[in-house]
Amino acid sequence: MKHPDDDNELFNRLEAEMSADSGGEVVDLDKARSARAESGDRSPDSNPDGSGAESADGSARVMVDQSAPTATGPGYLGRLAGARRRSVVPEWLRSTAELRTAAGWVARHYAHAAGYHALRAPVYAARLALQAPTGAAKFVGGTMRWVADREGEPVRLAAVRREDAAEYLKLSRQRDGRVRLRTLVAVLGMFTGLATALALYVLAPTWLQVVSVSALVMALGSHGRQADAPVIHRAVELPKAVKLTSDIVLRALGSLGIPAINQAQGKGRDGFEFTAPITRDGPGWRAEGNLPFGVTVTDIIERRERLASGLRRPLGCVWPEAVADEHTGRLVLWVGDQDMSKAKKPTWPLLKSGSVDLFKPVAFGTDQRGRWVEITLMYIAAVIGAIPRMGKTFLLRLLLLIAALDPRAELHTYDLKGTGDLDPVGNAVSYRHRAGDEEEDIEYAVRDLRALREELRRRAKMIRTLPRDICPESKVTSQLANMASLGLHPIVVGVDECQVWFEHDKYGKELEEICTDLVKRGPATGIVLLLATQRPDAKALPTGISANASARFCLKVMGQLENDMVLGTSAYKRGVRATMFSWADKGIHYFIGEGADARIVGSVYVDAPAAEAIGARARKARELAGTLSGYALGESPEESAGPAYDLLADVAAVVPEKEERVWNERIAARLAELRPDVYGGWKGENVTSALKPHGIKTRDVAGTTDDGTRTTRRGITRADLLKAIAERSEKPGAA
Repeated sequence: MKHPDDDNELFNRLEAEMSADSGGEVVDLDKARSARAESGDRSPDSNPDGSGAESADGSARVMVDQSAPTATGPGYLGRLAGARRRSVVPEWLRSTAELRTAAGWVARHYAHAAGYHALRAPVYAARLALQAPTGAAKFVGGTMRWVADREGEPVRLAAVRREDAAEYLKLSRQRDGRVRLRTLVAVLGMFTGLATALALYVLAPTWLQVVSVSALVMALGSHGRQADAPVIHRAVELPKAVKLTSDIVLRALGSLGIPAINQAQGKGRDGFEFTAPITRDGPGWRAEGNLPFGVTVTDIIERRERLASGLRRPLGCVWPEAVADEHTGRLVLWVGDQDMSKAKKPTWPLLKSGSVDLFKPVAFGTDQRGRWVEITLMYIAAVIGAIPRMGKTFLLRLLLLIAALDPRAELHTYDLKGTGDLDPVGNAVSYRHRAGDEEEDIEYAVRDLRALREELRRRAKMIRTLPRDICPESKVTSQLANMASLGLHPIVVGVDECQVWFEHDKYGKELEEICTDLVKRGPATGIVLLLATQRPDAKALPTGISANASARFCLKVMGQLENDMVLGTSAYKRGVRATMFSWADKGIHYFIGEGADARIVGSVYVDAPAAEAIGARARKARELAGTLSGYALGESPEESAGPAYDLLADVAAVVPEKEERVWNERIAARLAELRPDVYGGWKGENVTSALKPHGIKTRDVAGTTDDGTRTTRRGITRADLLKAIAERSEKPGAA
């Protein structure tokens, strides 16, 4: 046996020889191991200053993964405080409207089924009566086979073929015993049945005899029916949807071609961590869980078509969604029983009757689960974007119909496509209405928007002067809208194909400026702007408008740029992608508003006849309230609806002959002194936009400030002004 000291002696001798040969330093390995262990045990905050930083010479090390990690993070109470509690009462039970809708569906379903079968009851009885002889024969034959123990005959014949005498004798004795017992039971049953029938014939009243014979005939008829010829037909064909299971979900996710999921499943793991049981959620199934590390919900949404194939469901039934308050790998997969575009929607509450208070939420569509989605039209500015033929105009008309059902609302409707889609609203109730994109139509709109800008300023001053107890939040409320003397009723402006306005070569800049002002300041003053376009880009939806719209509706679009122009910057990266909608998803869109994250909504479908009926109802309500005016009454806007002043003459009056060049900001200040009620609050950019339609361009103009400093700013020349006035004089019809 080798003694431990022998190893130490050999080791020490080798160390000495190596030290003598190399002249290097001898390292005590035991001390080095101890130092490394102590360094590994040292926590980052073990420095004397508590900073947790490394020492100056970089010798201190922190072990990344320790052998015995300590628990970190919040304690038990902290985890409870941050826990997400699931609703005790289901969503559809907490909503009176949804409960009423569900109860109505159930009542109509069973009422229809009862009426359907009641009407066909004589046919069912006749079929059963005709099948009764067949049923009697089948009953007698079956009884005889049972008595004779025919079910055991194959076993006995097998014993004969094997020539197994012992087993055959055993089976024969068993068969004889069964036949004797079953014969006795059959005889007793026959005599009991005959005695019961005789008793009913002699003693029972006629109605009981009829019921008994009918029941016997029906029973025999049911027993004699053919498998492929049911007596009773279905009153309602329910959609046949396969139950969603974990195996189906995992199979579908594995078919998407995502490496992280495929690698996990290839190693025997699921590749998806379910965080809740798969449950029914409305007319469909809901599965929720965590995707593998590095896989996001966006990756799943991009492969929605392949996911639908993996689930063996129509594309309109499969809706992967992200969870707003969770990490980007938390997936909610909702699989509907029916295609969303084909599923029957509940009846819109406002279709036949009812009125609206624009300051309160109103249902305008349903989500994938068939639940109503509401919108409050006040305090918003909205943009609607989509490619052609996807329901954009119908959605805009629906929102305008909702506004029309509030008798206080003043509507300004512009159908720049010129097809008359907004006529059911415009002809019935609109204060201003135009269909078309001719020059006179654009000038009509310009005069109207100029008047609206002045109305915006008037309302702002009115709100500023109201007492705080009447207007505590400095915005129009429903109570203020009811006070006709204040003139703060809701104003709703709806524009279809708004790109025609903003791309107009003469008035485009001015229209953009006014609409931007209405989008920014209008909601607080009770003015709502709804803009719809089939080409959502920077020209059709200027940044100042799209960035400040608080409600967004995006139907199918073709690319990321159009998607983000409507839904907001980076919406595409967050997985909110209207590009995933198919051509059949008409009216289905992403909706952002009402303080919620993006939701998929199918808007209520209201065709032209229904829209005209709703418009007529809204007109009648206005006639009763005395608020019908403007275009709906056949009144043309007064010429003074535009500016009641000559802008060029006013500018010429404030720019003397000796001043060949002048800054726009000085023109704005002088105009404000000349007509405070018209030009009050104007700045240099207001002068620029107002003069541009007249062909007067701004340029860099040198001048001297009030303190004597020489500088260059934007301005005009008096020569350009006089030239514009002269050209207008040659054209008497010019504005």
